[in-house]
Amino acid sequence: MRTPRGSAANFKPWPVWPYMLVLLLAWVSLGWPWLSGRATIPWDAKAHFYPQLQFLAQSIHRGEWPFWNPYIFAGHPQIADPQSLIFSPPFLALAAVTPDPSFRAADATVLAMLLLGAIAILLLARDRGWHPAAALVAAIVFAYGGSSAWRIQHVGQILSLSYWPIAWLFLSRAVDRSSLAYGLAAGIVAGLMVLGRDQVAYLAIWLLAGVVLCHVAFAPSPKAAMRRAVGPLTLGLFGGLLVAALPLLLTFLLNADSNRFVIDQDGAGRGSFHPALLLTAAVPQLFGAAGPLEQHWGPPSPAWGPVDLYLARNMGQTYFGALPLAALFALGWRRGLFRRPEVKGIAWATVAILIYALGRYTPLLGIAFDFVPGLSLFRRPADATFLLTPLAGLCAAYLLHRWLTDAGSTGGHWPLLRTIVGFSAVFGVAAITADSKGRLDDALWPLAQGAIFALGATLILFAARPLARWNTFAAALLVAGYMVLDLGWNNGPSESTALPPSSFRALDPEGNDPTIKLLQERVAATHSPTRRDRVELVGIDFHWPNASITHRLEQTLGYNPVRLRWYSEATGAGDHVALPSQRQFSPLFPSYQSRLANLLGLRYIASRAPLEEVDTRLARGALPIVGTTTEAALYENSDARPRVMFAPQWQEADFGRMIKTGMWPTSSDEIVLLERPPRTVAGFQSSSPADIRIESYRNTEVAISVSSSTGGFVVLNDVWHPWWFAFVDDWPVELLRANVIFRAVHVPAGRHQVRFVFRPFRGALDQIRQRLGI
Repeated sequence: MRTPRGSAANFKPWPVWPYMLVLLLAWVSLGWPWLSGRATIPWDAKAHFYPQLQFLAQSIHRGEWPFWNPYIFAGHPQIADPQSLIFSPPFLALAAVTPDPSFRAADATVLAMLLLGAIAILLLARDRGWHPAAALVAAIVFAYGGSSAWRIQHVGQILSLSYWPIAWLFLSRAVDRSSLAYGLAAGIVAGLMVLGRDQVAYLAIWLLAGVVLCHVAFAPSPKAAMRRAVGPLTLGLFGGLLVAALPLLLTFLLNADSNRFVIDQDGAGRGSFHPALLLTAAVPQLFGAAGPLEQHWGPPSPAWGPVDLYLARNMGQTYFGALPLAALFALGWRRGLFRRPEVKGIAWATVAILIYALGRYTPLLGIAFDFVPGLSLFRRPADATFLLTPLAGLCAAYLLHRWLTDAGSTGGHWPLLRTIVGFSAVFGVAAITADSKGRLDDALWPLAQGAIFALGATLILFAARPLARWNTFAAALLVAGYMVLDLGWNNGPSESTALPPSSFRALDPEGNDPTIKLLQERVAATHSPTRRDRVELVGIDFHWPNASITHRLEQTLGYNPVRLRWYSEATGAGDHVALPSQRQFSPLFPSYQSRLANLLGLRYIASRAPLEEVDTRLARGALPIVGTTTEAALYENSDARPRVMFAPQWQEADFGRMIKTGMWPTSSDEIVLLERPPRTVAGFQSSSPADIRIESYRNTEVAISVSSSTGGFVVLNDVWHPWWFAFVDDWPVELLRANVIFRAVHVPAGRHQVRFVFRPFRGALDQIRQRLGI
């Protein structure tokens, strides 16, 4: 993946800043719908990541640690969540600047990361002596081609993708120059990439390893090259571990305690990239991905029958420009993509990524799934398309570089003929495919648009060569301008990537959404020294479940693929509840009228559908409606218990059996159920009244005062986790898991101050010691 110095294909060094300015203008032009605030990135970018950013910013500006999130799933270990943005420098910086980052600021941060990655691609091409026009093509493809454009809502993967070329640039300079500084920088950036803890980061690590292998394998003296690389690589490994080791450890421990299921080969295969979707590389709108969902007919839509795939429509889009494709058709067979040392590493990496993305449609997934370390952690091979289009763009850019700089013959009419044949073949297959699914009429206009841009790309390709002989900058402007026109039209805003900001009023801290206002008013009205009533947002819309984070409403549900196992099993909480049918119940939480619902303090349920349709055990009118808005009706459970209670007695119980059967040994609030006998008290305590109140409640610390004549248990109805610790009058005491999922502390008679403190690093260390038997 490197170009040997002195290659005949090298172009004379060119000044960086003029071409970086062209890249910046291209970035602004293509990103203007979001940068201007006219549109905002929807779906996961708003439904999941934006509330995480809000929680991070609000916590920082309140002077609180953002390590525990009390606003979803009755409490969540935010510091260990790979999607919390705590360890994302660009979003951490944004959160530090403002307590309420806007949609526009969040979107601009995502686009800025893509710009940094595109600049790194530009510099990589320059380091390798490529023509600046080719460097711009590769950079623009990286920022706005394929998944970078169509899956921009997957913020975590976009961040991982953006770090990859930066790490590649530093790594290449480290091994090329035997530079310790670049080695350390490469390791730090790669560590930040790994903190994404997603499949893009995983695959990118393999690509970075390929950079080192190519550097050594293609060097005149591989042994000498390896010796020179040892120092930078060692320092890079140190930098990566310094950045990533602790967050990865926390996530590993959370994963062991989470609901995460085991991914088998069949499950991973359902996330494969269907081969027919490759047609979108030439005909971007072939399957109607940019239009209404009901008009989309690409796999896995009903038009294809039971293909058993789990892909959203935007995941099949691979368009990275007609000009790069024209370069591949015209020049790919003659210019030695798989033979020349300066590019064959990239070419073979492109093939490998494509084969993996196709998943079960090749026989290699089964072999790789069993033998490639770490591959079985991920469930969607199609995520490899994030890397596929930048790699293909680099291959095309190299061919364009050779086309513009080789002084020899153009090959006569053959490049033009290959271009015509290549596009004609793809368009022909696309038309046959559409006809076979009865959608030829729907495909005619997308085919016509594709042909128009293919014709334009062919003209640009053949015009750029003589222009480059006359003026390098003019050729670069011509190529970059066409790329902007092409990608702006074909990869521009769509239902998948851009919606009006007003669509997400519920997530705006200043949005004045009526449902949110009603919830806030009702919760404030019932607040007391012992009460912090919880809410539930059920089946309102895709972006609603995490609105509780933005507005600091403590909720029993949320939107997150990672949840604590014991909480999920006890309550039935799933990863999302955008639809009424997604609200699942459990034996221990069979209905909103149940003991666990009451102990959670679940008082208000906002639901778009009638609640008896969500909870089929609930009789009509069993929970009264206390307010309505255009989005939802608000139901009240007046049996919800206080957040903090005092239980003078205890009883041992089998929590695992309770979760399976739903049977409670007792329904008395004066008896706390414990999974094992406490160390400090035995048997039953006599009942006595107690004065108890919450003195302060912060993300990572809850202070409670209690006074009783005989002693007993302070029960805090927040979810238990091993990284929480308890103190009575500043003395550490045993934190008990109580009533299946909650926390409790034994206190002696008298007046005492109880503190629950979240200490993730100490808790993680204790868990490791326990597992190692130390």
